Amino acid sequence: MQRSSSNNSGLAQQLGQRWLALLNRLQEDPKLAQVMSTRIGQYLRSRPFLALALLMFSAMAALPVGLFLLFALVTIVMAVVGFVFFEVFMLFVGGITLLSVLSGIALFSLLVSVIVTGVFVTIPNLLKRYYPNVTKQRKESEEETPEVKQKK
Repeated sequence: MQRSSSNNSGLAQQLGQRWLALLNRLQEDPKLAQVMSTRIGQYLRSRPFLALALLMFSAMAALPVGLFLLFALVTIVMAVVGFVFFEVFMLFVGGITLLSVLSGIALFSLLVSVIVTGVFVTIPNLLKRYYPNVTKQRKESEEETPEVKQKK
């Protein structure tokens, strides 16, 4: 039993020495000395319980604040990625719609041109076949017009 209590006291002395060495190193740090020379640093030096409470609060608040910031960052990234995917999807749908409309217009214009060409070819042939006198009068009027033009 004595051996474990002497072991514990030796361990406590080592821990105390390490703690004092850490405190000395912190007090000699120029950045900490600069902070401690400010008005807030002097106020905290005169009130060690408040300084310890502030240190404990800062240490304990670091994890929840860090988790919240991580959550906010992940949320922002997901929103941006979702927005990009949504925009790409909308552009894809718009492009497919435009392609479909343009294809429909092309087919419609091709069909209309075929019908109009058919009408322009068919009607004169039908007129020539069923009303030959109409086509003869047209030829005669065409032959007369060059003569009229030459007389003038």
